[in-house]
Parts: sequence; structure tokens; C-alpha cells
Amino acid sequence: MSFATQTLSGGKPEQYAQLVAQARALMHGEPDRVANAANLAALVYHALPDLNWVGFYFYDGKELVVGPFQGLPACVRIALDKGVCGAAARTRQTQRVADVDAFPGHIACDAASRSELVVPVVHAGALVGVFDLDSPLVNRFDEEDQHGLEAIVDAFRESLQ
Repeated sequence: MSFATQTLSGGKPEQYAQLVAQARALMHGEPDRVANAANLAALVYHALPDLNWVGFYFYDGKELVVGPFQGLPACVRIALDKGVCGAAARTRQTQRVADVDAFPGHIACDAASRSELVVPVVHAGALVGVFDLDSPLVNRFDEEDQHGLEAIVDAFRESLQ
């Protein structure tokens, strides 16, 4: 199967609707979470501008462990009481950080990262992990980005068995 990212058009809500449709098509009929996470990380990394890292961390029952991603090599393990990813996992709430330097306990896996958005992945009441996006721009992510990326995580969650 060949897949090419389609150019997104319209405003952010329309672009995210198109991206969610592409994500659903990419995951259709595939139950493997690692395969779907790998393809989603690549899809989002190449579709959205001004990102330097996109990927998943999976919860192993104790801490977050790096999963499929696009970008520079990453921190392998993150405790739930550390960084933006840990905060999203611990609280099970999306974390949108305009300036990571102002976030207490931020973990700088990539020194170029200046803003971050992390969406928790919860399935059947259990923490699966987090979907993490970093940008080299301060204040890269707004409320529309948050809603759009939460919709992508919803599509991923629906693919889980």
C-alpha cells in the first residue's frame, strides 16, 4: 500500500478534520498499536508545520517508555512526576505549554524545543501513554491545535483492541 500526505486546505478546524480522516484511513483495519502509532507520528510530523518532534510514549505500568516517533533521538524513560509528558500522563489531561522554559521540571530531550503539546491516551479507563508534539517556536500550539490533536488521539484510541 502506498500513502502520501495530502495537502491540507482551509482553516485549522478544516485541516484537522482532513488530517483525522487521513489518520482513520491509515489505521483502518490495523489493530497493532505500534504500527498505528508509527504511522500517526509520521503522518502528523509531515503534515503540520513547525514541529521538531512528534511521537508516542507508552506506559509500562511504572513509567513512560519511548515508542514510535519522528525527530531526533529522545529520552527513553520518563517518570510520571517529570516533565510535560509525565504531567499529561499523571493528570490524564492535555498539557499545552507555550514556553517550555517556563514549565517547572521540563525535560529538554531536544534543546531546540520551545513549546509542547501532550495528549494523554486513555483506553477503557487505563493509561496507554501519551502523544507528544514539540516545536522550535514559542507558543506554536493553540486551542484549535489542541482540539485537532485530541481528535487524532481519539482515532488512535478507537483502533486499540
